Amino acid sequence: MDNTPHWPTQDTLQAWRHDFHRHPETAFQEHRTSARVAQLLQSWGLQVHTGLAGTGIVAVLHGSRGAGPSIGLRADMDALHVHELNTCAHKSVHEGRMHACGHDGHTTMLLGAAQTLAAQPDFAGTVHFIFQPAEENEGGARAMMADGLFERFPMDAVYSLHNWPGLPVGSAAVHSTAVMAAFDIFDLTLTGQGCHAAMPHLGKDALLAACQLVTQLPALIAREQEVHKPAVLSITSFHAGDTYNVMPEAIKLRGTVRCFDMAQRARIEQRFRDAIAATCQLHGLTAELDYRVSYPATINHPVHAEVCAEVLAQVLGADKVHLDLKPSMASEDFSFMSQARPGVYIWMGNGEDSASLHNPQYDFNDQVLPWGVKYFVALVHALLRDGKLPASA
Repeated sequence: MDNTPHWPTQDTLQAWRHDFHRHPETAFQEHRTSARVAQLLQSWGLQVHTGLAGTGIVAVLHGSRGAGPSIGLRADMDALHVHELNTCAHKSVHEGRMHACGHDGHTTMLLGAAQTLAAQPDFAGTVHFIFQPAEENEGGARAMMADGLFERFPMDAVYSLHNWPGLPVGSAAVHSTAVMAAFDIFDLTLTGQGCHAAMPHLGKDALLAACQLVTQLPALIAREQEVHKPAVLSITSFHAGDTYNVMPEAIKLRGTVRCFDMAQRARIEQRFRDAIAATCQLHGLTAELDYRVSYPATINHPVHAEVCAEVLAQVLGADKVHLDLKPSMASEDFSFMSQARPGVYIWMGNGEDSASLHNPQYDFNDQVLPWGVKYFVALVHALLRDGKLPASA
């Protein structure tokens, strides 16, 4: 019996990826993408379940060696509201939307692994291929879980990856614990009393107060947080006034808070609220704050991360696997899944000359596609070879 994996060709992987890239769909709108993914999975004989969180898919594959553990492999499918500046033949056909984060590549790599494993399911146990909507800002992982992901499809562990610009193609990074930061967002409206710009004493200056907060709020990180616990508070939007001679009545600010430690996260939120209240009292303003706790920190399970590192060393070579890269202050909603089940989230190099993520000139590097397929397939074989998870996991 021939046990050599039947890998999809580079041309096949590239064709899938370019098709997804040409037709980007944003959070919870991935209808065409989801339909195409389901069509391919069904053509390979997998049990395909659609409609989780609207456009999410879970495909189930049982190993030919019988009963064993159950694991999940996850890829995200959504695009971003970004106007693409690339001129390639597979450029987005939808104005103002593009795959600027490589989810088209992630989906393609998981499809390649599903096809390969479906052709030769030489393992004991069950693999769930999770195609998730709405990773960007909207918490599609949380929505799939609320829709019964882990109850309908029991899993002992779950794994995912993300391409990483700056890392060479054919290399990867595995963190033993923290990978990506927690992510909170806020909308703040300060309301005072508008007046003529020549007579500011007749008003209550929300603009001045807002400017003070823009400089004071980041100090909650610079001067109040422990330096060995990284955190970032960023004001990313400031809307005020619309003419020369009127002091505006209301100012709108928005931004993000990111960190890894959950107790620290709570302290930052409280001090954030304290600073706003004090500033409003000083200037005689009112504040309307919508502070939304969004994604948790993405934290790898150490012993599972060790297994993933060993698999990557076999696939890429030990010298191509980085174990000491600093975590990123960016965020990832795979964190919801890895909170609920032991999980590992790795970075796979997209090339040292790759445009950064969320850049209008970003494009997933097609040379990475076979590496992702081989990693997922090798991971399944390593975890489910003998019908039980390795002792180290």
